Amino acid sequence: MEKVNLTSGFILLGFSDFQYNHAVLFSAILAIYTLTWAANFLLLSSIKLSQQLHTPMYFFLGNLSVVDITFSTVTVPKLLSCILHGATSISFLGCFLQMYFFVFLGTTEIFLLSAMAFDRYLAICIPLNYILLMNDKVMVILVSTSWVAASLHSLLHTYNLSHLTYCEDRLIHHFFCDVTPLIKLSCSSTSLAELLIFTEGSTVVIIPLLFILISYVLIGWAIMKMETRSSRSKAFSSCSSHLMVICLFYGTDIFIYFRPSDYSSQYDRIVSMAYTIITPMLNPFIYSLRNQGVKQALKKLFVQ
Repeated sequence: MEKVNLTSGFILLGFSDFQYNHAVLFSAILAIYTLTWAANFLLLSSIKLSQQLHTPMYFFLGNLSVVDITFSTVTVPKLLSCILHGATSISFLGCFLQMYFFVFLGTTEIFLLSAMAFDRYLAICIPLNYILLMNDKVMVILVSTSWVAASLHSLLHTYNLSHLTYCEDRLIHHFFCDVTPLIKLSCSSTSLAELLIFTEGSTVVIIPLLFILISYVLIGWAIMKMETRSSRSKAFSSCSSHLMVICLFYGTDIFIYFRPSDYSSQYDRIVSMAYTIITPMLNPFIYSLRNQGVKQALKKLFVQ
């Protein structure tokens, strides 16, 4: 079997084995991608220009918008190419660069969601010391740690998979270079790669999720102990958007990476569209439509 080198690359199957209307799907995905850029850019602009939104929660939200824009950009252009041209080639280097940024940005979002849960915990459970505890230094440390740790995590898996031997069957049953499809293409031992995924990889996903769950258990307990209904409603509304984003992100993520290995790759591709295309578009709307501060900032932005 011939080992794939830097010039031979891979072929992305995309949706070429599906029966669908190419023009409709292309137009829909292009519209969603455009809307993702526009919505996240407007959210970033409102956060930057409105003094009212210069708070820790919106600092984290701004970073999340940057992740959403770049995360969708990693996969959508190649997906549009697959829809237009069918199975599309991608170089060896291009494939692993795509995988690196995909894992890097996805992991960054996990860490940022955890930081936002911590922020909501401090704001609701320890309100008197919130400003002291969540100061500028702490915010920068949490965000920079999220980006750096996610980069190292992605580098580890990308380096490991790029040193496997890939053989003549170069067809990736996906619309982007993901970890699982690449492991399936290797004709060398993948035991180390799989061990890293089930140990270090699972830890990176599960520990932040447990941290988020514990934070919200404590938040829920604090909300229930509040004396008035209005204070409980105000406290819950301040974290409801974050909860919706967490459910949306982790729901699709767990479905893809924690399901039986013999599950159809066709379903994988359909569900993958949810968190690579739909979620980055929905996130800014979830935060904007359910947040009076953002809505007021957007109104001022358009009025000016």
